[in-house]
Amino acid sequence: MKVLIVGSGGREHAIAMSVAKSSKVDKIYCAPGNAGIGQIAECVPIGAMEFDKLVAFAKETAIDLTIIGMDDPLVGGVVDAFEAEGLRVFGPNKAAAILEGSKAFSKDLMKKYNIPTAAYENFDNPEAALAYLETAKMPIVLKADGLALGKGVLICNTLEEAKAGVQEIMMDKKFGSAGNQMVVEEFMTGREVSVLSYVDGKTIKIMSSAQDHKRAKDGDQGLNTGGMGTFSPSPFYTKEVDDFCQKYIFQPTVDAMAAEGRPFKGIIFFGLMITEDGPKVLEYNARFGDPEAQVVLPRMKNDIIEVMEACIDGTLDQIDLQFEDNAAVCVVLASDGYPVSYQKGFEIKGLENFEDKDGYYCFHAGSKLNDEGKIVTNGGRVLGITAKGADLKEARANAYKATEWIDFENKYMRHDIGKAIDEA
Repeated sequence: MKVLIVGSGGREHAIAMSVAKSSKVDKIYCAPGNAGIGQIAECVPIGAMEFDKLVAFAKETAIDLTIIGMDDPLVGGVVDAFEAEGLRVFGPNKAAAILEGSKAFSKDLMKKYNIPTAAYENFDNPEAALAYLETAKMPIVLKADGLALGKGVLICNTLEEAKAGVQEIMMDKKFGSAGNQMVVEEFMTGREVSVLSYVDGKTIKIMSSAQDHKRAKDGDQGLNTGGMGTFSPSPFYTKEVDDFCQKYIFQPTVDAMAAEGRPFKGIIFFGLMITEDGPKVLEYNARFGDPEAQVVLPRMKNDIIEVMEACIDGTLDQIDLQFEDNAAVCVVLASDGYPVSYQKGFEIKGLENFEDKDGYYCFHAGSKLNDEGKIVTNGGRVLGITAKGADLKEARANAYKATEWIDFENKYMRHDIGKAIDEA
């Protein structure tokens, strides 16, 4: 079969790698893709938000299955555009993708269906938000309602910081229209855990747990980013936590979306906080996390195409989802200055070191082929260096060893990805 993957990041490279392992697939396309994806798929110059062009390409090329990797096209309704033309596509439709597209919607859903989450209030008026903050307990969390590339969340320790945050999100519109509405949420403490899942509208199958490192600098300092590294599984995601989440969070979320007339088919990413009062939902995403996909998918035993088709067909209950009994760690190699400002266009050297090395992966996020045929940096997050190991400590050592195989000017990374492993 022919498969089209929509997106251009490390997540899409990880998906493409899994798709390439499927015995069902003989041709992979990616729109628009990147230099790394181009080594296993044919990249086509169509943007992820160019729905008409994507649909036309899928029809002309007789694509059997399209996989949507990114949040923007999902929230924008790309799945609806494909389904309207009778094309098979993996991902939630627009009505279901609102689970990620609007934080206010998802918080109201959790409140209505008693799914554990932080106490909150929604605001569409900055003056009302400022008045509320005058009596609120600090620290507090401000979240832009819409999509903001993982950066629309501000943790404010003082009233002054919170007021500045309202100005930034709702008045200065730092995150654009994502800040038209804002969620003000109680600050939760505990261990963060990410859990990815496959969903077919009624059945949910949980993947291996993971943990992301969002802050740009070591010690969880600096600005929020799209993710500086991950590890899987999380030692903090115990059987007790899993039992609780299965009963009170995972299935109830799927059932709630169905009850709202928004049956969800695709990937639900649960961002969880393991608090003293038990696990609570921090956020939902409607697609694979990036870089979580880069540590979870390499450990998945199943044929990804079989699982995705089961989600589309409503037969996920027949899939026995299995993961390797090992661990993986991903360290993101970024451009120094990310996420604020950074230079691009530097040649990436050492990529050949990953060829034929079992258990080591170099996922491209911000790379491209230049006019001279060289692979150069083309983004803030450039590569995700992933390695497996028998356990998390071995995987972490392997991943950091592998970061030394790559070199480019202004290469930057955190040195403490998975350090929490040592404390578990």
